[in-house]
Amino acid sequence: MHREDFNILNSGIIYFDNGATTLKPKLLGEAISDYYDNYSSNAHRGDYALSIKASQKYEETRYLVKDLLNVRKASEIAFTSGATDSINKIVFGYFANKLKEGDEVLLTKSEHASNLLPWFELADRLKLKISYIELDDNHEVLMENVEKAITPKTKVISVAHVSNVVGDVRPVKEIIKLAHSMGILVLVDGAQSVPHLKVDVQDLDVDFLAFSAHKMCGPTGVGVLYGKEELLNDLEPIIFGGGMNADFSTDGTRIYKMMPDRLEAGTPNIAGVIGYGYIIKYLMDIGFDNIHKYEIELKNYLLDRLKEIPQITIYNAHSQSGIVTINYDGIFPQDLSIYLDKYNICTRAGNHCAKILKDEIHIKNTCRISLYFYNSKEEIDKLIEALKNPNIKEEII
Repeated sequence: MHREDFNILNSGIIYFDNGATTLKPKLLGEAISDYYDNYSSNAHRGDYALSIKASQKYEETRYLVKDLLNVRKASEIAFTSGATDSINKIVFGYFANKLKEGDEVLLTKSEHASNLLPWFELADRLKLKISYIELDDNHEVLMENVEKAITPKTKVISVAHVSNVVGDVRPVKEIIKLAHSMGILVLVDGAQSVPHLKVDVQDLDVDFLAFSAHKMCGPTGVGVLYGKEELLNDLEPIIFGGGMNADFSTDGTRIYKMMPDRLEAGTPNIAGVIGYGYIIKYLMDIGFDNIHKYEIELKNYLLDRLKEIPQITIYNAHSQSGIVTINYDGIFPQDLSIYLDKYNICTRAGNHCAKILKDEIHIKNTCRISLYFYNSKEEIDKLIEALKNPNIKEEII
């Protein structure tokens, strides 16, 4: 699907590491080059035509994100450097000022480091309690386990919409509904969902959402922080400087701007944000329902082919995303990934920044195959051919 849009695929590479970052279509480079070549200037700073154009194109992307997520107001969207930056701004700009000693934060052991380490840091500072929602036998999040995990001390639930290793699509709408009925706020890590699914923040009623552009064909160094207006009004900036202040004086008096400027101090990644706008339009034209449907078709085909190889262990056969996590008996995951690279097949090996998931799946490292809309069944066949090589262990040695 749309493979002709990606120059890198002409090299014969088979790219199955989309959970880490995605390939970039030609139009992204063209949009970024257009900015640098034809109207390179700072945004929101100048009163001349070039700067005004840069500002307009930058803000166009914000409105495209608004349409993408069905956000109520564009001011509820701030651009960041990525999902990690967004989560840190939420944790230390909002929850650091709202939580108190003894309050509980609910996470899962399959969360990415970006949605664990900020909470660990805040827990140490405020003496919070970190607890975990139990995963089921398929390593997935079920509502009954969410209900069991909540206590009178629970103030926040912070979970990925889709796990980056297990690939399970969490019931976030139901989690949020239950949490709100008990006065609990919910932060959703959308890094693995927004690129693959239709995400409607008003339908979900999510309090905060964070994700990255680079995982959805966009540039690196661009992320999105979404929050409800009434919450963002209480979110204090953790980075200070130009662009986010309305005024300051020698006695230290300072006035900070309203959202979203308050969270966008300094010169942003203007070219990246503008380029990301072109990517949003590109993906919306393809259709997220079409993307998800095709990914599931590919995944089911991949699972059927992998089952032809008895040495393969599949850890998440039941999840409804394009992520398949495996191991090959007797081969260390990194060695398997290096072997596949000989055939121009790119996979991810290791713990995938989910270092405490080993407590649930009882193994530290795996090999991850993550799919996107430009992958094909023919590529999967080449992967299976490489895995069926009778001399695979000898080639690795």
